[in-house]
Amino acid sequence: MDQTIAEAIAIAGKAIGAGLCMGIGAIGPGVGEGTAVSKALEGMARQPEMAGTLRSTMIMGCAIAETTGIYSLLIAFLILFVL
Repeated sequence: MDQTIAEAIAIAGKAIGAGLCMGIGAIGPGVGEGTAVSKALEGMARQPEMAGTLRSTMIMGCAIAETTGIYSLLIAFLILFVL
């Protein structure tokens, strides 16, 4: 019986840890990408001739920012299924 309770506590801890990992890890990319897109659109509105350059730079920045969320997802899966 004691082992069953210990296993349940360990599973609950894994779930909480993975949830916190994704909760905190997903906020950064969301805020960063939103800010990048808003500033790029603002720049395109001010200088329409720079739209191509701004768009390609924005897409590269969003891709780099999204890697943080992907790393968080990887760590959450490791916590849930490997540990």
